[in-house]
Amino acid sequence: MTHPGEQFYPEGVRWDDAIARGTLPDLLSTAAASYAARPAIEFRDRAISYGELAALAETAAAALLRAGYGRDQSVALFLGNTPDHPVNFFGALKAGARVVHLSPLDGEIALSHKLSDSGARVLVTSNLSGLLPTALKFLDKGLLDRLIVCEDDHWGKVGTPQTALPDNPAIVTFSQFAAGAAKPERWPAIDVDDVALLQYTGGTTGLPKGAMLSHGNLTAAVSIYDVWGKKSRAERNTIERVICVLPLFHIYALTVILLRSLEAGDLISLHQRFEVEAVMRDIEVKRATAFPGVPTMWIAIAALPDLESRDLSSLALAGSGGAPLPVEVARIFERKTKMKLKSGWGMTETCSPGTGHPAEGPDKPGSIGLMLPGIELDVVSLDDPKQIMPVGEVGEIRIRGPNVTKGYWNRAKETAEAFVGDRFLTGDIGYMDADGYFFLVDRKKDMIISGGFNVYPQMIEQAIYTHPAVQEVIVIGIPDDYRGEAAKAFVKLRAGAQPFALEELKAFLTGKLGKHEIPAALDFVDELPRTPVGKLSRHELRSQQKPTPPSVQPQQQLATGGRL
Repeated sequence: MTHPGEQFYPEGVRWDDAIARGTLPDLLSTAAASYAARPAIEFRDRAISYGELAALAETAAAALLRAGYGRDQSVALFLGNTPDHPVNFFGALKAGARVVHLSPLDGEIALSHKLSDSGARVLVTSNLSGLLPTALKFLDKGLLDRLIVCEDDHWGKVGTPQTALPDNPAIVTFSQFAAGAAKPERWPAIDVDDVALLQYTGGTTGLPKGAMLSHGNLTAAVSIYDVWGKKSRAERNTIERVICVLPLFHIYALTVILLRSLEAGDLISLHQRFEVEAVMRDIEVKRATAFPGVPTMWIAIAALPDLESRDLSSLALAGSGGAPLPVEVARIFERKTKMKLKSGWGMTETCSPGTGHPAEGPDKPGSIGLMLPGIELDVVSLDDPKQIMPVGEVGEIRIRGPNVTKGYWNRAKETAEAFVGDRFLTGDIGYMDADGYFFLVDRKKDMIISGGFNVYPQMIEQAIYTHPAVQEVIVIGIPDDYRGEAAKAFVKLRAGAQPFALEELKAFLTGKLGKHEIPAALDFVDELPRTPVGKLSRHELRSQQKPTPPSVQPQQQLATGGRL
């Protein structure tokens, strides 16, 4: 079979190059053996070596096993960007458990569902005031048996607000939990096809679903990137300093930064949040060489008034993903820095990799690039997912590869609907050109991508429905200059109820939803559109908001896409 776009692959890279599969504990132990004293993570100006990271993960694994959290158990992580994440991520996996990622950006409704659905009865969190109060609610609601609390000051005191632990036998600090835990004579056996991670994603047709990502899926994803970048890595022959401001609970950061960097022996410069001047200091002073970001970050950097005079000479790899990047932002960045923003497309269900742009090849603004080695993409009819569309014709993109999930946790129906044979239906609508480059033009699902994060309208609607004045509501995405998309609520009021201001709605939803989920706009309507069978129709509402379809071509709209 001829694989479209292979002619533009980097020299020495073939589509059918071998893609390695293994387990994640082996990935870390191999890296620790190879790079023992080399710094793996720098956090708050403190270096943590590969050997130290592996030892801390083993301690966490031993403590989890001692407490009964091993094979066939789910361990939830509710953590931000600190070394506590990789320590407990690899610790849970080495114990043979499944990791469940919970996003600190989510609201209580979504988080409670993910905990219940995953079956996780133990949660690892932090004593940071932005995390612990929410975690305590899960314990109060009976969703947890055990709460393990990492102490943020362990990594250096920076004055971050913290919450004291209540006196409760179900709550224990990580240091107490791990104290005296002895390594077992034999670690649990782990197979490449075992589920390593339940990474939640979803749409508006139901609550978020847990994509089952196996050890083999995740290590194959790392291998795919290794194969794709082997030429440039050999030419550079250096230890990369990779900036990580993307959240580690997101599949993009997990695969592209954490797993890939550790496997390669690179240094991860870990930031708790995105602050543009902190990132610029990492580049200009600490000489960072790689920065994978999302569009909101590149928009902020491109907007720096003195960007032309800043020293970005150390930066060899600048990438954007997670959401569409406006072409104009990429153009501004290139004009000011003489650097091109490289981009690609992927999904939670693919462990991130899907497409990428070669360093050399045709310049195709708006394209998401070529399918990566080992991955097959095609475009099928929107009416018949078995019918492959010709070059240039628009349809739904399908994907097959060793990195693709086998399905959704406890969701046999949704899994069956998502596959045609072994090809996964992405829900993204696009086309492939004659050179094998793919373009996105729309999404079948109603999901909103805001600042690189997936936002689910139904979750927002559920929260708005708790407002006493609301009778019906539909939430859709609207263009946003900074985040790409934002949520807008269309509300039909109850009889006799008075309209309320957007700021009042935001205040009402605070705590119920994550900040990125709270609507940025609000309209009141007399009636909301419905389908012929009486269901509220987002599709029709969106059509009403766009009475005249734009005539611009896809490549004029987007520089890249990525439903991660």
